[in-house]
Amino acid sequence: MAQNSEQPVSRQQATLIGSTAVVMWATLALLTELAGDIPPFQMMAMAFTIAFALARTGMYWRGIKSVRVPWAVWAFGIAGLFGYHAMYFVGLAYAPAANASLINYLWPLLIVVFSALLPEEKLAWYHLLGALLGFAGAVLLVARGGFDLSSYGRGYAAALASALIWSSYSVGTRYWGDIPTETMSEFCGVTAILAGLCHIFFEQTVVPQSNAWWAVLGIGLAPAGASFFTWNIGVKYGNIKLLGVLGYGAPLLSTFLLVVFGLAPATWRLLVACLLIVAGACVASLPMVRSLFSRTT
Repeated sequence: MAQNSEQPVSRQQATLIGSTAVVMWATLALLTELAGDIPPFQMMAMAFTIAFALARTGMYWRGIKSVRVPWAVWAFGIAGLFGYHAMYFVGLAYAPAANASLINYLWPLLIVVFSALLPEEKLAWYHLLGALLGFAGAVLLVARGGFDLSSYGRGYAAALASALIWSSYSVGTRYWGDIPTETMSEFCGVTAILAGLCHIFFEQTVVPQSNAWWAVLGIGLAPAGASFFTWNIGVKYGNIKLLGVLGYGAPLLSTFLLVVFGLAPATWRLLVACLLIVAGACVASLPMVRSLFSRTT
């Protein structure tokens, strides 16, 4: 097993690093909108190819060679990255996008619950309450209409699978804490290949037009690139339950960006969702807030 090249970080620093992934994921909807009508698997293949190339370039300049890891880790990482995105896109294809997205956004709540299975981790009432408040905010943001299981059951099942895969991957990453984060570069490369094969078999190629290339590059740099590296550090060394609750900030920030760029209206739902998600994050981080308050008094 390769030696971990990461510098030790504190729990607070790792949590902060991991939270940047949420900010980067929030840009995905805007960048996807700007990229135009590129099929999802084609977008995955392009974005993860960019992420792989940039990560490998960074490793080369830092003098880090290829990382050797057990096959179990390979299977785990690829299932996390490719499996999550594949199931999410299948969910969007076979069910209404808003409802499929809502089911997918169970992953932050599931992270909070599943984290109780980790050594030295306990699930307190404020963690669960914070996650539920965040989920309530997500419901307001994306829920539209009812759930027709008879017509869209396959899509909803895929969306639920995506939530289970990502939450399991995030919590399971803590078990592989001695695996260097640089391994993510290879996971990105394999994910790009698998997405490319899915694109060849299931989609028609669309060539991005003019400025759309910048949006594709942006997706490869952040929401499909650096975010997975910072999230990896966060869930390995940080407060994983708090990160789970903060995950609900992604749909909130995403909606704000769409409003700012004139691609979505500002509504009362957005305001109430903001209050619920912020309240959830504050409740989930109650011990941290108490600690900071005691230091200032």
